[in-house]
Amino acid sequence: MSFRRGVVRQSKFRHVFAQAWKAEHCIDDVRVSRVTWDSPLCAVNPKFIAVIIEAGGGGAFLVVPISKSGRIDQSCPTVCGHAAPVLDIQWSPHDDNIIASASEDCTVKVWQIPDGGLTSPMTEAIVTLEGHSKRVGILAWHPSAFNILLTAGCDNVICVWNVGTGELVYQLSDAHPDLIYSVSWNKDGSAVCTVCKDKALRIIDPRRGTVLKVREKVHDGTRPMRAVFLSDGKILTTGFSRMSERQLALWDMKDLSEPMAVQEMDTSNGVLLPFYDPDTNMVYLCGKGDCTIRYFEVTDESPYVHFLSLYSSKEPQRGAGFLSKRGVDVNKCEIARFYKLHERKVEPISMTVPRKSDLFQGDLYPDTAGLEPALLADEWIAGQDAPPLLVSLSSGYTAPPSKHRDTHRSKPKLTSQDSGTGGATPSAGNVASSTSTPTTAAKETEEEVSQPRVATRETDGNAERLKKEDDVLNELLAEMKALRAVVLAQSQRIELLERQLARIEDGDV
Repeated sequence: MSFRRGVVRQSKFRHVFAQAWKAEHCIDDVRVSRVTWDSPLCAVNPKFIAVIIEAGGGGAFLVVPISKSGRIDQSCPTVCGHAAPVLDIQWSPHDDNIIASASEDCTVKVWQIPDGGLTSPMTEAIVTLEGHSKRVGILAWHPSAFNILLTAGCDNVICVWNVGTGELVYQLSDAHPDLIYSVSWNKDGSAVCTVCKDKALRIIDPRRGTVLKVREKVHDGTRPMRAVFLSDGKILTTGFSRMSERQLALWDMKDLSEPMAVQEMDTSNGVLLPFYDPDTNMVYLCGKGDCTIRYFEVTDESPYVHFLSLYSSKEPQRGAGFLSKRGVDVNKCEIARFYKLHERKVEPISMTVPRKSDLFQGDLYPDTAGLEPALLADEWIAGQDAPPLLVSLSSGYTAPPSKHRDTHRSKPKLTSQDSGTGGATPSAGNVASSTSTPTTAAKETEEEVSQPRVATRETDGNAERLKKEDDVLNELLAEMKALRAVVLAQSQRIELLERQLARIEDGDV
């Protein structure tokens, strides 16, 4: 395997530095699942870490606040409503309290995690989706449409659900003749790409139920493959060659006849799981059983896929969780964070770009996908498409840095955060918000009546703060004026002394 570069390529990500967190910041005594399924086994968002764990007589996963560290007590409550092992978990991109789980019991369940985490075992899901005849191993939330969830099972069927109503809106039964390995949405959620045991890459329109394009034998090897849509419409795949070498390939959706780039890596057996960051156009490859995480940058310049570096450690990984960009520490120039799963430990690994400046590094942090969905489920079902709505990370830049960075994220207008209503789905909040009861109307009237007083107090407070700022500014200006006068006087004094010295040297005195 060779990753040599002939000419030094200009990129701000050439020197990404990966470092594992100290032991006291890891989570210990986590009984990571031993299930034989090639999923990451972990999902992370800016609020919570979720890990699929070993559970006797059913399936369970652990959910803890992202600030959690240290030992996990065996009595720690879990989400344990499945009748068989959990195979995949995914957080909703539009609500940090909503997580979906897929299981060997042929069901998909959607859970609402209360702020602060679980205080007791959670067995009742807010929605249970039943439509697969065999175990379900793949979940993929729509990137921009609210409450749209795609699932794929070992029955070779893809289902698209409206989680808000629990309704199966699309089902693709004939697109795949064999086991589906992975599914990925494109940027605006108008299409998905899949790879299957028949070694073919398919681009599918899920609403019309049609296969738009097929590429046979993406990788020649018989081991499982993965595919992920990039933000510019290209597709990146991982798989194995005929000689069982692990490969990475880049494909142009407009022409699938030949790959744009292919890189061969090593002969390890672990399936390479790709984690894609659309903001930096970087791809991180984590192999199950590997001790390394490789990372690449995808550009428009040949050879298109540029190897950057790799993180290496002594312990192999059982899986990994990839934190969404809204959760990274912009104060430390952190561009990505993994949560590496050991046999009984979760270890955070930060990817940073070292910078000398203490200012917010805007070139490292372009606007990223926020919580607010671009479309409602019904709008997407009706045929509309839209890319994710973006938010700036600059307001997350504070000093000193904090583990909780919830201040720069606005709550979605379309979802209810009321965790106390067990049976209420996120979309139920939409209905409730559009129809106000007499009680809520009375409260609104009271708030409107009291609003002027609040506004007056706020105005007074603002005026007082502005007055203080003006006083401080005037003091600073006066001090600067005094210093300027001192400097001027001293410069005149120096000039006078220099003239006297010159006269002495000339013998005039």
